[in-house]
Amino acid sequence: MTYAIVDVGGSQIIVEPGKFYDLNYIPADPGDTINLNRVLFLSNGSNYYVGKPCLNEIFIQATVLRHFGGNKITVFKMKSKKNSRFRRGHRQKLTRIFIENIV
Repeated sequence: MTYAIVDVGGSQIIVEPGKFYDLNYIPADPGDTINLNRVLFLSNGSNYYVGKPCLNEIFIQATVLRHFGGNKITVFKMKSKKNSRFRRGHRQKLTRIFIENIV
């Protein structure tokens, strides 16, 4: 089984070829091919490669499928005894990518 750990969008995720993942917004159009080059770890069957901090010669090809909004969360702030209450919502912009292969 081939998989890799990639640092993308400020978070580290485990990716496998042929699967799709939801990440923080990536400024690319749907249908574009992007390269994820901050590969921290690679497992190829029984061989393991660990970067210090990254593996320079390895990158991951991915296709942007679509952009969408995540689940809405409610942010509620209150100051006691001041009759002050703030209720706001937030919806994170996300990008769905499909992992083509690990090069």
